[in-house]
Amino acid sequence: MRTFIGTGQGNPKDAVKKATQGLNNPSAILFMAPYEMMEEVAVLLQEAYPQAPSIGTLGTKLVNGQVDDKNLAVLGLFEDAKVSCGVVKHISECPVAFAGEIRKKMDEVSPGRDDTVCIEYCTGSEEKLVTTFTSCLAQRGIHLAGGTVFGVPDGKQPVVAYNGKVYEDACAYAFIKNLTGKVRVYKENIYVNNSDKPHFATKVDVSRKALIELDGRPAADVYSNELGVARGKIIDNVLVNPMGRAVGDQVFISSMMSLEPNGTLTNFKRINKNDCIYFLSLGNYKEIEKNTRDEIKSEMRKISLILSIDCIYRYVLYDKEGYMSTYAKDMAALGPHMGIVGGGEQYNNQHVNQTMVCVVFE
Repeated sequence: MRTFIGTGQGNPKDAVKKATQGLNNPSAILFMAPYEMMEEVAVLLQEAYPQAPSIGTLGTKLVNGQVDDKNLAVLGLFEDAKVSCGVVKHISECPVAFAGEIRKKMDEVSPGRDDTVCIEYCTGSEEKLVTTFTSCLAQRGIHLAGGTVFGVPDGKQPVVAYNGKVYEDACAYAFIKNLTGKVRVYKENIYVNNSDKPHFATKVDVSRKALIELDGRPAADVYSNELGVARGKIIDNVLVNPMGRAVGDQVFISSMMSLEPNGTLTNFKRINKNDCIYFLSLGNYKEIEKNTRDEIKSEMRKISLILSIDCIYRYVLYDKEGYMSTYAKDMAALGPHMGIVGGGEQYNNQHVNQTMVCVVFE
């Protein structure tokens, strides 16, 4: 599958001009831009390529081994990728109202189970959104990979872009069918479950993503007692010991966001009543990263593109450890790579935290 990745800096006009130099007749465009140039970039790309549907998100980017939060990154797809893009509006209210349109966009690419993916970038309301997409995609066996917008200035609303316009409270998505090979979606969790002590959520407030009690006790007390971490240090300990929601043999991370005086933990991922919860530990992330790359290389004979979403907490951890640059270069060593740092990740039928999700195209 032929791809084009370009970057540009400066004012929006200069950034678009530099990032699209050599980009001719794309069939679709995905872009990642800083917040302050997002709206103008969306318009300029639509004007320059009116025949190409486009979606865009904002935040820190990983582009072919480089990490930056100031430049524009543009991905061009061509005739060997069949693409259909759309937008779900008012996702905090009733995203399921757009299910019919999602199915229509999906049908436009004549999807296959092994050659098609849905990529989405959203402003929030992830659980509602994932449920909506799952109702459309699951029967066709199509995988979902997505990221929540991160990097919005204080006092501003998160936005995504679709066909030259920006939208608040929305999700921009693209169905991409690879006409030259397979498409696979990978989830990487650098945290491990070393505990034989499952806990169960006995009192929650899903509207606030609040975990009030575990095993009938204040959630913070259970966490403190098991890990030996003082109550006041729990939130600071999220990079070392996040919580994990067990679903079958998989564990999906839920990051702690704040602690309330009564011991309630509010989180970035919703925890439901009776969910099975474990306290996870940071694993050997360098070895885990290598294993992921080895798995990708063993399954994908010739990689033409990698699109990734990394959690901001992974970015903070890797930056703190001086590993972020190495990580970006290792991802780019697999093949052409363009990634975004998000505030949450979507993987098939789950919204997760502190995780890397990537889509790999042959």
